[in-house]
Amino acid sequence: MAQDLAYIKHKLSLLPLQPGCYLMKNAEGTVIYVGKAKKLKNRVSSYFNGVHNYKTTKLVSEIVDFDYIVTQSEKEALLLEINLIKDYSPRYNIMFMDNSYYPYIQLTRERHPRLRIVRDAKDKKCRHFGPFPDATAARETFKLLNRLYPLRKCNHIPKKPCLYASLNQCLAPCVNEVSEETYQQITREITRFIKGDVKEVIDDLHHKMAEASEALNFEQAKEYRDMIRYIEHVTSKQHVQFADQVDRDILGFYVDKGYLSIQIFFMRQGKLLSRDFNLMPLYDEEADEVIRFVVDFYRANTYPKELLVPAGVDVELLESVLECKVVHPEKGNKADLVKMAIENAKEMLEKKFALQETDRRNTIEAVEQLGRLLHRPTPHVIELFDNSNIQGSYAVAGMVVFVDGKPSRSDYRKYKIKTVEGPDDYGSMREIIYRRYLRVMTDGLRKPDLIIVDGGKGQIKAAREIIEMLHINIYVCGLAKDDRHQTAVLLDMDGEVVEIDRRTPLFYLLTRMQDEVHRYAITFHRQVRSKSLLDSILDDVEGVGPKRKKLLLKRFGSVKRMKEASEEELSEVLPQTVAHHLYQKLKES
Repeated sequence: MAQDLAYIKHKLSLLPLQPGCYLMKNAEGTVIYVGKAKKLKNRVSSYFNGVHNYKTTKLVSEIVDFDYIVTQSEKEALLLEINLIKDYSPRYNIMFMDNSYYPYIQLTRERHPRLRIVRDAKDKKCRHFGPFPDATAARETFKLLNRLYPLRKCNHIPKKPCLYASLNQCLAPCVNEVSEETYQQITREITRFIKGDVKEVIDDLHHKMAEASEALNFEQAKEYRDMIRYIEHVTSKQHVQFADQVDRDILGFYVDKGYLSIQIFFMRQGKLLSRDFNLMPLYDEEADEVIRFVVDFYRANTYPKELLVPAGVDVELLESVLECKVVHPEKGNKADLVKMAIENAKEMLEKKFALQETDRRNTIEAVEQLGRLLHRPTPHVIELFDNSNIQGSYAVAGMVVFVDGKPSRSDYRKYKIKTVEGPDDYGSMREIIYRRYLRVMTDGLRKPDLIIVDGGKGQIKAAREIIEMLHINIYVCGLAKDDRHQTAVLLDMDGEVVEIDRRTPLFYLLTRMQDEVHRYAITFHRQVRSKSLLDSILDDVEGVGPKRKKLLLKRFGSVKRMKEASEEELSEVLPQTVAHHLYQKLKES
């Protein structure tokens, strides 16, 4: 159904001047955008009046219908909007597809506590330190804490001491009585460490380093020295400090060329520790997009005590939804912090634009060069294929699509091999090429300008046989890997090597393409294999049916992660008895 302006104009005239949410739909009836409004009539009508930026114009061009839901207040509309976005995953609400849950270091409050890295700090029974926008920093800090403080590492208390006990990195509660006071002292030291009070720890390590040197144990001394350096590196990131020791986040944003850049600084115990950068297309009013982002962000992450925001943000609305104090500082140190966040948002956006422009030029040049080397017109649409199997088992294939050198993920396709038995890469290639391009012909889909298969002469020949049989005029070439499984050469339709300088943007682009199709195929292969293994194990466990299989797969994702889970973690999904049987079965397998 094409866009009927008379129909839309009639619906606009019926809209109420009340708060609510609106759902924009395309010709297939799919919800492509969800928004909220103080006054539905004014907000929805604004999309069809006046001049907009390119991205909003593109959105409006796809709208053929809309629905709306009236609410009692703008707060209700905001909360409903977030839920609708989660339900429909509209294509133009790109910012909410990420759902970033930053890692925290968790200190459990069990009889014998342990440290864990978690993505959710909602468990009130445990202490949490973070968030860490840099996951690597979280893991490294976690490793360091485990070396410095001898808490248990095992999910369950074993019957005998493990390697960590012999390394003095565990108090070995399996064989030793450990007092509550000892654990309380360790908890206090860990808390002081993460807050930046590390003088005592460094002094102790200096003392141990000196003792090791005197004993001519230089390897041990070097290890202590490296630990001191890493501790100093971790704590040196605290550049800005407030005396009040309050946990606060600082928000800054900047808009340019149809994009919204948002910068969040994390201040913990009065110290500015880390930051997070977000970039998204702008389809709505910038103030509404910022509010929406902030509410969704704190659904995934813990609240600070105070959130500082710049002018233009509805403080009253945010405070009515969030579980923290929201402040727009107009002067003083807090205002300077907000200004710094805004300047960082601007700088990051400008840097992103500069990188995108350089990348765009290099990519266009690479695609044009590829066409010249193959004596073909510039291949704007390229489809790449790769197979994945283990000795013919769990055989699958993947197709990825690049448009003007950029991945077009909505066009990616997965295939389970149906007609080929055993490890036959050529037969698998024939099957997927046939299935793909028969569909292209019968459904009138867009034809690519170029087909690239992952492999050598055999794979190229197999693909060409099918293309010629279907009487489609598409050029086929191949990418072959070397002994280290890295992109080595481009092969033309006859399997002859096409010389390419490895230092050029074209070689880099081909490497990215081959890595992407391999990643996509092997990820699908692992999913199929994991599901098959999971089914084979779960089928033998009484009390686990199709519904519970789905719950387990949703929670753990793979057999490997399920085997690593404790019986208590399994019992969060299953009844206790069933969890016990499954735990035993997994250990046996």
